[in-house]
Amino acid sequence: MPLKESVNRRIGAFEDALALSNGKRHTERLFAGIDLGTSYIVTAVVNEDGAPVAGRVTRSRSSVRDGLVLDYIGAIGILTRQVEDLRGAGFPIETASAAYPPGTTGRNAQAFGNVVRAAGLELCGLIDEPTAASLVLDVGDGAVVDIGGGTTGISILKDGEVIYTADEPTGGTHIDLVLAGHYGIDKDEAEELKRDPARQKEILQLIRPVFQKMASIVSVHTKGFSPQTIYLVGGTSCFSGIETVVREETGLTTVKPHNPMLVTPLGIALSCARESTKQDATRRDE
Repeated sequence: MPLKESVNRRIGAFEDALALSNGKRHTERLFAGIDLGTSYIVTAVVNEDGAPVAGRVTRSRSSVRDGLVLDYIGAIGILTRQVEDLRGAGFPIETASAAYPPGTTGRNAQAFGNVVRAAGLELCGLIDEPTAASLVLDVGDGAVVDIGGGTTGISILKDGEVIYTADEPTGGTHIDLVLAGHYGIDKDEAEELKRDPARQKEILQLIRPVFQKMASIVSVHTKGFSPQTIYLVGGTSCFSGIETVVREETGLTTVKPHNPMLVTPLGIALSCARESTKQDATRRDE
């Protein structure tokens, strides 16, 4: 099932909003979504209508790895600076939700919320990453596959409900290791090489086995559910050609939205807005 045109327009609006609009203080109620990734920490901000109004993207250099917050202080520092930047630009965010890779439970999941609180924000809620992405994609059936720096997360939806989630430790850092070994460069240089659109066609064949591994993970976890469409999100999904490899390996229709890296943080912000509305209604009824 193809994406609605409104989905890519909303993602594009968030992309534009990353520039911030200095000098204008926004007085409407705002909601933030925090995506603590292996390679990047992204904050998305939406208004009460769910429209993107601001955001920040910062290289994290492995504050999070394989679904665990490893550099707790580093993650707090990056997020705190993002919050200060947003507030200084006229976006007085106070409430935020965070996301964790599917399958993360207990204290490991709560650590993502603790980072949000430590950065001076009120935690509205926690949600798993691919489920958050599904809020942006506006799909009722299919498999949302979030391929980040450290993990590949999967959520399967049926009639608008998430019926299964899973996560495996294979992601963009594995591509970096392949490129670093082949070209004799360090991982930071490999990350920049991977993100260069002019070089992606050249290196696709070199890293195709990693994409095939990711696709095999998807095949294992979708077996028995028979989703008709796979929706790719996450920073690693930005790589040109990954959708073709996934489609060839799984035999399933594979769709990639505009700028897949921005989908999950935007979805987290939308989940914050929805959860805040529910909490407000509960308080009114008490």
